[in-house]
Amino acid sequence: MTGRLQEKVIVITGASSGIGEQVAMQIAAEGAIPVLIARTEEKLRVLAGKIKTTYNTPCYYYVLDVSKETEVNTVFAKILADAGQIDILVNNAGFGIFKTFEEATMVEVKDMFEVNVFGLVACTKAVLSHMLEKDSGQIINIASLAGKIATPKSSAYAATKHAVLGFTNSLRMELSSTNIYVTAINPGPIDTNFFDIADQSGTYVKNMGRYMLKPTYVAEQIVKVMRTKKREVNLPKWMNIGPKLFALFPGLFERVAGKSLSKK
Repeated sequence: MTGRLQEKVIVITGASSGIGEQVAMQIAAEGAIPVLIARTEEKLRVLAGKIKTTYNTPCYYYVLDVSKETEVNTVFAKILADAGQIDILVNNAGFGIFKTFEEATMVEVKDMFEVNVFGLVACTKAVLSHMLEKDSGQIINIASLAGKIATPKSSAYAATKHAVLGFTNSLRMELSSTNIYVTAINPGPIDTNFFDIADQSGTYVKNMGRYMLKPTYVAEQIVKVMRTKKREVNLPKWMNIGPKLFALFPGLFERVAGKSLSKK
């Protein structure tokens, strides 16, 4: 199967599992060239091999911790040397820890900001000059509905996602006179290994598991936006109403929803 993504070089951070892995498989099916970035080499090697065998397409992979700025710059320079160009960047790497702010350590808070915010910013910075030079490209930032509506036991995580949305919205305006598109994806909870760290007690998954999105569905929406160039996508789609209600009636929303949203 081929389409508009044919031979597009698409870099995906956090690509070794979950929605990153699913995006890589789906874009390869459409003829794109996936560039996989994650911290675990063995998972990357296996996934890259699977993509090459299944779709008969080139697939690059690089071991990288996006919180290491110097390493980010080195890896992206290597990508450009190896692949020749970068057409789309999917900033997907991130993690959360669901604790009250009192319970969370400053190390945990800083680590979330280093990966979720500064890692995303560093990867964007590393690719932006290249996209500006060729006056084309797309940057897709995987934020969260937590960046729209903060919930209990995720004060630090929600803060990182609010930062991602602020950065994304400002960058979009800065690039409005170019052919570089900037998109935010705001999913709710997804059934991935994200919760191995975020919810070590298993309480959140137990209480909210039936509402979790499937990673294949989220990946489909991310790939779809590579064609439609939307500014922002909330998932599931019915959650478009949530941020609007919160903006109109924040106090009421917090009182009514706060109790149920505490089930982390």
